[in-house]
Amino acid sequence: QVQLVESGGGLVQAGGSLRLSCAASGRTFSTYARAWFRQAPGKEREFVARISWPGGRTYYADSVKGRFTISRDNAKNTVYLQMNSLKPEDTAVYYCAADRSTATTRVAERYDYWGQGTQVTVSS
Repeated sequence: QVQLVESGGGLVQAGGSLRLSCAASGRTFSTYARAWFRQAPGKEREFVARISWPGGRTYYADSVKGRFTISRDNAKNTVYLQMNSLKPEDTAVYYCAADRSTATTRVAERYDYWGQGTQVTVSS
């Protein structure tokens, strides 16, 4: 059974940092692009960051560029999202995703596997 499991969410004050992890099991995702999305209450799921395969090129939403960093450890089948300088508007459920295609996309529907999400709450 293929699973993506997020962890590392929580409550943090504005200006603080969190590091999210997404561990995969059931198959290797070393040849998949990995990404993070988020969904705030009453809003659509939005793209946050992507790390491609091959090459490991990274892409970010403008709203997080310079504050968030996506990385991956293929040996651990895990992708990370380091989030610094957090703002209240970053509050959302954060989801990791995997995409078997090498064509870069920020469209959630194009991703093949999803985790259950982890809550991030940033207080002002």
